[in-house]
Amino acid sequence: MKKVFLQAIFKHSNQLCQGFLFTAQLHTSTVRLKLPNNWYSKKKRKIVDISSMALSPEAEKILAPLRETVKEQGDLVRKLKAEKAPEIEVKKAVAELKARKKTLEDKELELRPVQAKFDRSKMEDTLKRRFFYDQSFAIYGGVTGQFDFGPMGCAMKSNLLAAWRNFFVLEEHMLEVDCTVLTPEPVLAASGHVERFADLMVKDLKNGECFRLDHLIKAHLEKLCSEKTTTQETKNECADIIVKLDGYGKEEMSAIMKKYNVVSPITGNDLSEPIEFNLMFQTHIGPSGTLKGFLRPETAQGIFVNFKRLLEFNQGRLPFAAAQIGNAFRNEISPRSGLIRVREFTMAEIEHFCDPADKSHPKFNRVADTEMTLYSACDQMSGQPAKQVKIGHAVSQGTVANETLGYFMARIQKFLIKVGVDFTRLRFRQHMGNEMAHYACDCWDAELLTSYGWVECVGCADRSAFDLSQHTKATGVKLCAEKKLPAPVTQSVTEIVPNKGPIGKAFKKDAKAITEMLSKLSLEEIEKMEEELKTGETTLAMESSEVKLTKDMVSVKRFEKKVHVEEIIPSVIEPSFGIGRVMYSIFEHNFRVREGDEQRTYFSLPPIIAPLKCAVLPLSNNPEFGPLVADISTRLTECDISHKIDDSSGSIGKRYARTDEVAVPFGITVDFDSLKEPHTVTLRERDSTTQVRIGVDQVADTLRNLSTGRTTWQQVSAQFPKFEAQESKS
Repeated sequence: MKKVFLQAIFKHSNQLCQGFLFTAQLHTSTVRLKLPNNWYSKKKRKIVDISSMALSPEAEKILAPLRETVKEQGDLVRKLKAEKAPEIEVKKAVAELKARKKTLEDKELELRPVQAKFDRSKMEDTLKRRFFYDQSFAIYGGVTGQFDFGPMGCAMKSNLLAAWRNFFVLEEHMLEVDCTVLTPEPVLAASGHVERFADLMVKDLKNGECFRLDHLIKAHLEKLCSEKTTTQETKNECADIIVKLDGYGKEEMSAIMKKYNVVSPITGNDLSEPIEFNLMFQTHIGPSGTLKGFLRPETAQGIFVNFKRLLEFNQGRLPFAAAQIGNAFRNEISPRSGLIRVREFTMAEIEHFCDPADKSHPKFNRVADTEMTLYSACDQMSGQPAKQVKIGHAVSQGTVANETLGYFMARIQKFLIKVGVDFTRLRFRQHMGNEMAHYACDCWDAELLTSYGWVECVGCADRSAFDLSQHTKATGVKLCAEKKLPAPVTQSVTEIVPNKGPIGKAFKKDAKAITEMLSKLSLEEIEKMEEELKTGETTLAMESSEVKLTKDMVSVKRFEKKVHVEEIIPSVIEPSFGIGRVMYSIFEHNFRVREGDEQRTYFSLPPIIAPLKCAVLPLSNNPEFGPLVADISTRLTECDISHKIDDSSGSIGKRYARTDEVAVPFGITVDFDSLKEPHTVTLRERDSTTQVRIGVDQVADTLRNLSTGRTTWQQVSAQFPKFEAQESKS
């Protein structure tokens, strides 16, 4: 019967069964199918060096000429900008600067002292095998750029977000919101996403594979330039095109494709004409299909459109911060690198609203002495390495634009270290002039060094008043705050007054929309309309048409009024966390191999974010252990400590290894000494594998303090007697 059953399973579900440990219960017998050790990864092993930030004097000697070439090019860029040189010359100089900077950074990574070898394949196999996460819809072949979190990954992510909420929302008294994912098109049109969130792509005409066109052209032309048979004239043309590529439209790129015979780099097949591809997922809200919408590409806009309500909730006072945790969506053309570039991702964002004339922070003095690794735009252009600087000094010198931005950068660093990021593999890189959004005053990225290189995980930007201004302009609703003036001032006011009778008679149902549009006019537009009315009529631009207005329909009124408050549009400082990227970096920074036993891998995650805080392991399946194990489990649950009971067969060493592999930081072992009065157990710490003997009535409280960071293992080891035991590897 077993044989028939298994044949049927493999005949009809061959693909489904692959990749899982299949257990079939037949009466009292169990059939176990063991998978090959290399099942979980079809990739070649990827082993990289884990480097420290420090460079030796010998390495610096090798890097000196490269630093000088970067400095020379940086000086040239500054000179061209100061002289207001033609844009094309500046772009060429910036492109060359980027190339030299990349060469320097790659060489820096190569020359850093190696601390250890890191096997990415082994880590990824562990994550998939223990179901921290895996590709979505795997039994259907999977979908690139989408991942499902399993029990361990889900618990870790929840703990990470809870730690983030406590660290920022709770400690900083922020206002948390939870806004809808579905966003109407006008909201994202006002924020600029509809216009700028589009890329050109092409398709392989035979297999349908898609490529981002600007990246494809650049790679093709760079390859062409590297060929010995290419003439100098062609090389110059290619270099010129690469520099101008960002400004080209569909027609220009199509012409370049034809001229240089750009084909699929994988198959060599012909490609389609360029297609505009919006990186936002488009949908229609409601059954009629008339209201176009998108899945949000960021969570921030939900906070901005609710600014007025949040300000009222905060009793009209600045500064204040709002926070939101939620999913965002970007339809990446070619997602890659696991959790680093995906189509659906969790963000944790803060919008700190403050007076644009006063960006000081009341708690800045608390963090001013924080040492940080800063890679300023100036150092990047001069070919200098990142520097260790106190944030207070960086703000006072103007390297970081203001105290509030500096405060959040220091807080971001403290949080990342708390949740397991290696400080030696963390830096803050400032955006250079060509990277900065046109509305931003300053922007720094917290970058984490992984096997994929430096990965941007947290952005911290001074967005000025851009978003609130854009939504005010689009809706006519003033998203501003009031600032009390030292003394009353007299202001001249110019406003347009609609005559509702003639407007209603002339435009019927459109009268309300016209009146609303008139209320949105700026001072310049009102003055222009006033001039035009002198000739008898003027035109008003509506959303899809223009209407003519006559003197009897509108008038312009001027008067003076005394005001005691000034209306200001607040500036916004925005820390934005990509949770998936942070998680992946934490996995890499905390992946370990047990010394002397390469098969025993584990994650040394801090207890605060560990998926489970504790494992309860009876020494054997002796029924006498049952009541004590149940009692300990109840005590742990009452103290809100997540745990698992592992009473499976196998040596205690093997069971320790299993719990270590899923990052469980502590293990309680119930042995025969535990049955004696007073009841005691051994408490084991994962990273050091040391153990102490502790009373059953004390273990739950001790674990709660360890899990929340209120106490350390060193303190526990000093408080309780050490337990000596040899861990079995069998």
